[in-house]
Amino acid sequence: MSAARRVAVLDYGSGNVHSAVKALERAGAEVELTADRRSVMEADGLVVPGVGAFAAVMEGLRSVRGDELIDRRLAGGRPVLGICVGMQVMFEHGVERGVDTEGLGEWPGAVTELPSEVLPHMGWNTVEPDAGSVLFEGLEDERFYFVHSYGAQTWSLDVIPPFPQPKLTWSEHGGRFLAAVENGPLSATQFHPEKSSDAGIRLLSNWIRSLG
Repeated sequence: MSAARRVAVLDYGSGNVHSAVKALERAGAEVELTADRRSVMEADGLVVPGVGAFAAVMEGLRSVRGDELIDRRLAGGRPVLGICVGMQVMFEHGVERGVDTEGLGEWPGAVTELPSEVLPHMGWNTVEPDAGSVLFEGLEDERFYFVHSYGAQTWSLDVIPPFPQPKLTWSEHGGRFLAAVENGPLSATQFHPEKSSDAGIRLLSNWIRSLG
């Protein structure tokens, strides 16, 4: 029997991390909540959770040099999974209440307010994954749990072969927005897998199985 994959959950002061840790354990990983550089770099996978404001999450990440750790892992092809605002900060900018905050810049584009009269977008919603998605294998018809008012509503990264095209998953609330992205070693979900019942656990299991 193969050993459990080791997953680090980045500890930078974000809320809701313990439910993410428990969900990853249920999904079969050996999990450590840590900001220790060596632990983060050596783990099979790194999860970047995030709740609250884009600017606050960026400030927290920088306080533990999380921005540098994420970039170093990705440069070495080491898997990273962002969740909720942990997905949003992977983009170049976040614009909230007129404040434009620089993100991690792993993907081009900005995170902006959803064009809906009802915000936040809170509750269960369907998703439309690309064919061949690893995260959503066997989960194409499931619903996932969202809590957010902002999102990435366009995708502009131009990937040149032989690099594989990213797998994009869309959802809708007032307009289309990215519910998930799978781009090489970097994956992310706008929804909360840890709050998405069995479907969320199965999605995390799919990600854990993909860790090399």
